[in-house]
Amino acid sequence: MGGSTPETEDGPGTPAETTPEPAPLLELRDGLPPVVDTRPALDEVLRAFAGGTGPVAIDAERASGYRYSARAYLVQLRREGSGTALVDPIAFDDLDDLNEALGDAEWILHAATQDLACLAEVGLRPTLLFDTELAGRLLGYPRVGLATLVETVVGRSLRKEHSAVDWSTRPLPEPWLEYAALDVEALVELREALGRELEETGKAEWARQEFEHLVSAEPHGPRQDPWRRTSGMHRARGRRALAAVKELWETRDEIAARRDVTPGRIIPDAAIVEAANAMPRDKASLLSTKGFRGRGAERYANQWVEALRVARTLPEDELPPVAARYDGPPPPRAWADRDPVAAARLATARTRLKALADEHDLPVENLLTPDFVRRVMWEPPQGEDSELPGLVAERLAELGARPWQVELTADLLSEAILSPEDVPETAVPS
Repeated sequence: MGGSTPETEDGPGTPAETTPEPAPLLELRDGLPPVVDTRPALDEVLRAFAGGTGPVAIDAERASGYRYSARAYLVQLRREGSGTALVDPIAFDDLDDLNEALGDAEWILHAATQDLACLAEVGLRPTLLFDTELAGRLLGYPRVGLATLVETVVGRSLRKEHSAVDWSTRPLPEPWLEYAALDVEALVELREALGRELEETGKAEWARQEFEHLVSAEPHGPRQDPWRRTSGMHRARGRRALAAVKELWETRDEIAARRDVTPGRIIPDAAIVEAANAMPRDKASLLSTKGFRGRGAERYANQWVEALRVARTLPEDELPPVAARYDGPPPPRAWADRDPVAAARLATARTRLKALADEHDLPVENLLTPDFVRRVMWEPPQGEDSELPGLVAERLAELGARPWQVELTADLLSEAILSPEDVPETAVPS
């Protein structure tokens, strides 16, 4: 929805300046429901949602930036004929009964990968899914945040001021609850509009396969060497300093998990890197190190000093390697030196995939996962040239590419393998 301010004349031939009217703010249709935190109240929600019709809009609020855990501290639901419910999952052992009441209804979520794990933790697991963020990506929208999509597609404005609050707070303030309830109110209308657009653009089947993959995907296991994600770790000088980063990070992580506090609130990453390079040997020296200030630094100073002592005394053969272990191909920047032909294959594939993604108006990473491309280009399937498209298709499917992605890209990748562009002459076999 739009409009303009009254026209003004700045002189002959000067166009009048226009300012679009802001989108009207989305308001709660049925008022703010009470938080469901008792068994009788939950039983009412079960009856209401079991008797509703159509898809169920679902959202979850976590306390990212405040708590160590990624648990849900509020679950919001809305369904036609059921209204909106705000459920406090902390008040119940699980929400298995609610999952049963929803049955096989389609769930509407935004950025489902962010919420599926914490919803599963309380017993909520979809059998059918529509992800509005992923739909927006497939449709080529340049910005796919919920508020932006709602404004662009639905023509309404969402409040944004409570997106980063501490949802573990009890009781939850009413303005926060209104913000949370509005998110699911917007999802139903947004899903209808995006669903129509997917049909009109011929991308509905792509989306169906993507959503099915989200539902069936196995949860990721623990990240390998999570301490390597320490911000600024590239400034650590040598393997001994890397060992100190690792020991300090793991000590902080243990404290954070025990206290259920986000690790950065105990000591920041920057302090870990500074201490890893300085290697202070006692509490006084540690607390004079840049970044080692505040209650977390002082309260656990003896543990930080001990972590540094362990790192300082590790035998050389137990120090962590500079580069993380990885079961895939080397970083692309190293390909030109290690295998120029593979580098040419990758460059060719990337160029052609980008052109194909532009043709279909979607991000190239949604056309095909970049890691899949690297793996196939580094170690192409072996076989006769005529067999290569089928072999590439099999390899992509093994890696987890969806059928629509395989159909669009297998021939393109085969051509890049057979005829890479700009192969250095010295790399071409005589």
